[in-house]
Amino acid sequence: MTDVLILGGTGWLSGRVARAWTDAGAAVTCLARGGRAAPDGARLVVADRDEPDAYAAVADQDWDAVVDVSSNPAHVQAAVGALAPRAAHWTYVSSVSAYARADAPGQDETAELLPPTAQGDESDYGRDKVAAENAVRAGLGDRAAVVRPGLIVGPGDPTDRFGYWVSRFALAGPGPVLVPETDGHHAQVVDVDDVAEFVIRVGADRWSGTANAVGGVGTLAGLLEVAREVGGHSGAVVTASDGFLIDHDVAYWAGPRSLPLWLPADMPGFMRHRNEVFRFAGGSLRPLRDTLERTLADERSRGLDRMRRAGLTRSDELELLSELGASSSTQR
Repeated sequence: MTDVLILGGTGWLSGRVARAWTDAGAAVTCLARGGRAAPDGARLVVADRDEPDAYAAVADQDWDAVVDVSSNPAHVQAAVGALAPRAAHWTYVSSVSAYARADAPGQDETAELLPPTAQGDESDYGRDKVAAENAVRAGLGDRAAVVRPGLIVGPGDPTDRFGYWVSRFALAGPGPVLVPETDGHHAQVVDVDDVAEFVIRVGADRWSGTANAVGGVGTLAGLLEVAREVGGHSGAVVTASDGFLIDHDVAYWAGPRSLPLWLPADMPGFMRHRNEVFRFAGGSLRPLRDTLERTLADERSRGLDRMRRAGLTRSDELELLSELGASSSTQR
């Protein structure tokens, strides 16, 4: 039987990785703080990765595969130091945020990276991921796979970004929905289960290398249109200019009072990475509509009108639409 250690295993992506390995017949151990259960069939080892003995309970056996998703380079470095000698293969889940440039479309895995954070530096997500990648490569060499996902989406997303659109279209029904300008804006997403399955694949194959785990490049307009169809929206779609949104304190990308997936014009490369290595190494991508349908079912179960971590409240949206003057705005 394959022995797999997930450093995490109780969160969104890491939990799906643990579940997928369990479904594949592996003996899965999850090392996590506790507070949330490991997937059915997996063993939970409670440990705090800030503590020096965090890996003591799992460092005395051989592991066929180790998976880490942490963005804390100190945690990753300590795990590598404690466990690399007993790991046949290691998969580190990084991010396309590791790349130095967001203005260059079509970047592959050889593109320039951000400088890694060093001890004493202020934490920065992209630089932290680079430092963690470096620790994994230094400790594992050709026994390591580095997976760089783009925007991970699908049911259960704790960031509330992607699910905002399909749930908002469903909530609005015959009412209007506010969207940003979409001309020249792209959208590149990857389903959480496609990432989890790829992590399993490279671990089982003991594949060594780096892969952008990203979907195909589409347009933001196209994504919104499919989300509207899935959500069953029949009202007006009202487009607000970038200037209007900025003047009314609507944020880009994520967080409260934002329009998720809307990006500044000077970031044309962030949602346009290449994925040939991912495909070559066995990665597969499910249709966008399938992801949206599963996401909407999850959003309905959690409540379409719930408080969200990303997006506009419906009341804020209606206020903005009123100020914009929906009857005289661009509609489709």
